Amino acid sequence: MGLVRQNYKNGALRLTRLRAGVAVLAAAAIASGCAQGDRGPERARPAAGQEGAAGQEGAAGRSAQARPPLSSAERLRAEQSARVAAARKWGLRRVPLAAPPAPAKKPVITTRDGFEVDDHEELGLPPVFTTIPTKQKVVFLTIDDGAEKDPAFLRMMTELKVPYTAFLSDYLVKEDYGYFKRMQDAGVVLNNHTLHHPYLPGLSYQRQKREICGMQDVIEKRYGKRPLLFRPPFGNYNRDTLRAAKACGVKYAPLWDEEVFVDHWEYREWDRDLHPGDIVLSHFRGRDDWKGTMPDMVRRFLNMVTEKGYAVGRLEDYL
Repeated sequence: MGLVRQNYKNGALRLTRLRAGVAVLAAAAIASGCAQGDRGPERARPAAGQEGAAGQEGAAGRSAQARPPLSSAERLRAEQSARVAAARKWGLRRVPLAAPPAPAKKPVITTRDGFEVDDHEELGLPPVFTTIPTKQKVVFLTIDDGAEKDPAFLRMMTELKVPYTAFLSDYLVKEDYGYFKRMQDAGVVLNNHTLHHPYLPGLSYQRQKREICGMQDVIEKRYGKRPLLFRPPFGNYNRDTLRAAKACGVKYAPLWDEEVFVDHWEYREWDRDLHPGDIVLSHFRGRDDWKGTMPDMVRRFLNMVTEKGYAVGRLEDYL
């Protein structure tokens, strides 16, 4: 019996020590968990290169959900800020004025007095005009031929959001059709200025028709659409010119009231001034022909029209 009681006491003592050890380990585990809780729970790390992306996507999603769409006023302020920055970049004295909305009702375009040919109205020939009938202080920039292909000019006009209309001659354009495709992609309408830029009144009806219809074909093939506008080289035309233009699908024959160069202006009217609706002519030219570049010409043009309170409109919006 004495031996049994002794073994029982020894077993009880070992059990007591084991329980004490388990308690110590449990306390250590609890202490470790509390310490981790102070730093936040440990999470499995994503694979290398994924953690930042996941965080950015989450932040972008939260930002997109939190950011409401721009209001009309906010959008206008953003557009104006961009115009201010572009005007500063391109060295303009003032920010160009925004063009008025295109007229809901197009003005009636007729041939200017003194610019008619025989049977002009009876034959339904394209009207020849130098201004658009409007009371709005808006003018229209048109640029002829295609000799100079200045990338800076394309950037400048795109950044300033200034509209213009191009009248192209194939013998110059064919050196780089892609340049004018980029122009078209920016919203510029490409129109007809004949294949070879001849003095049209000196040609027969058939030869004039080949010059005009041939350029219609080129523009349709290269740029996808036959033009509705045609400008005769040098502004010279006769009855056969307009008959040929009509046969080739031309609807309008705009001329111009002013011409702007890199260093001066020229005027058709006696008052040597701008008028609402005036069409302004320039050319694709650079330092080989001018004392400056096409951006220099645009700078002179915009400084003048802006200071006189005019905006630049898109000619096709009024036709």
